[in-house]
Amino acid sequence: MTTRIRIRAIDWLRGLVILLMTIDHSGATLDAAHMHGDDGRSWVVGAALPAGEFLTRWITHLCAPTFVMLAGTSLALSAEKRRGQPGQTRFMVTRGLLIAALDPLWMSLAFAHYRWIVFQVIYAIGMSMVCMAWLRRLSTRALLGGAIVIQATGELAARWTPQSEPLHGILCFLLVGGRIGGRFVCAYPLIPWLSFMMLGWVLGRYLLEPAAREEKARTLALLGVGLLGLFAVLRGIDGYGNWWLHRDSSAPLQWLHVAKYPPSLTFTGLELGISLLLLALFLALDDPARPRRAFGVLSLLGGTALFYYLLHAHILAAAEAIFDWNTHEDGLAKTWIGAALTVLVLLWPCAAYRRYKLAHPDGWTRYL
Repeated sequence: MTTRIRIRAIDWLRGLVILLMTIDHSGATLDAAHMHGDDGRSWVVGAALPAGEFLTRWITHLCAPTFVMLAGTSLALSAEKRRGQPGQTRFMVTRGLLIAALDPLWMSLAFAHYRWIVFQVIYAIGMSMVCMAWLRRLSTRALLGGAIVIQATGELAARWTPQSEPLHGILCFLLVGGRIGGRFVCAYPLIPWLSFMMLGWVLGRYLLEPAAREEKARTLALLGVGLLGLFAVLRGIDGYGNWWLHRDSSAPLQWLHVAKYPPSLTFTGLELGISLLLLALFLALDDPARPRRAFGVLSLLGGTALFYYLLHAHILAAAEAIFDWNTHEDGLAKTWIGAALTVLVLLWPCAAYRRYKLAHPDGWTRYL
């Protein structure tokens, strides 16, 4: 018999980023003008930042770091729930390898029709789970310190750029991302994104502490403000910490235009700062005595996030093929309409999956 540990605020935040992610992937599928300029290596200095397209893309930057961090948080809560049960290391490794394999084997079909073999966010999550099978034995201080060191020193990898294989491929998969060979693309290198999962594990341990919910919310809010302060300082200095994506001017959009591929310190400070503020808000609202029906959709999507992820991009790709929309016309409107329809289509399957998962907590659904 396992003890249930479920914090609704985590599901609400994860559900929110699932909604934002759908907007981003809808734009990538249905809008020819969708912004992709989040990599300093390929950004052209002086290029335009159309406000509508840029801000639609920018709000979705919250997704990947929050998704990976909360995956670590959920792992920590699950580990506590199943403490003492044998086989947990084997399960984490098996689950991690399965999730990582779904990116090249399944998501590459939706995102690139196998023209490219992609290694994106669930590759990073899966391989980070494999690493956490052993790293979870470290103390909270060691995990936090290790994550900070990875974040603080990651940009140094830019000074080592081997072009010959296999060193180039190893560097791409582990540290900086990029194209490998003729058909492989690693957008989410393991080590930087592992640091987000390590931070998530530390967050999970903190949420399990006996302090009052309101006190935890205040602490998370203060940490969020501190990270936003870090972002402001680094973006203001506009030197190290920006991964080549420097400001062209002092315009507000230039301040928000931070490097995601790979994640820069300014990106981490901005996105995790916002994420922790939102989690603090949701935690403050997470009164067990109140059902919070207004958050029902967020709770549903947050509790079935990986299941939803594995289906949504294929629905968007199928819609593009069936309706043959002209992506060069009204792309921004199609982005939002496509995202809304995708969510509506998947609500019933997600609800059915959640019911099955609750009825079979130790079955195959543990892997998704």
